[in-house]
Amino acid sequence: MASVFDVAAYILEKRGPMTTWKLQKLVYYCQAWSLIWDDAPLFPETIEAWANGPVVRPLFEAHRGCFSIEEIHGGDPQNLTPDQKETVNAVLDYYGDKPSQYLSDLTHIEAPWCNARRGIPDHERSDAEITLESMAEYYSSLAPEDE
Repeated sequence: MASVFDVAAYILEKRGPMTTWKLQKLVYYCQAWSLIWDDAPLFPETIEAWANGPVVRPLFEAHRGCFSIEEIHGGDPQNLTPDQKETVNAVLDYYGDKPSQYLSDLTHIEAPWCNARRGIPDHERSDAEITLESMAEYYSSLAPEDE
């Protein structure tokens, strides 16, 4: 299975430098849609419901203190299968041109993040997990019937 670093490296290879927050949101949406389109997670790392939206902590730790990121050390885009690359490409086609604030706002109105943060004040830190099950349930309701 690919790692979150492999997915992030592929995203950066395809889209070039971006803010770390945008990268986090794109990785999240890649995981979500992989659960629907490929019936499997794209990477094994846990996604947490932080105040600014979904975050994969190991990826955050790798770029801590950076506003923008150009490359991911330890990530290899070649570790993604052709089907996984197709999923990431579809996510990038839809979400890739949207600003990081838009993506953050979008995650804040979607059930997986909202449910994981239930009872936690808006700006309070949290390591609450956004489960794969909650992502699959929510995003499957958005997918066209033929998916």
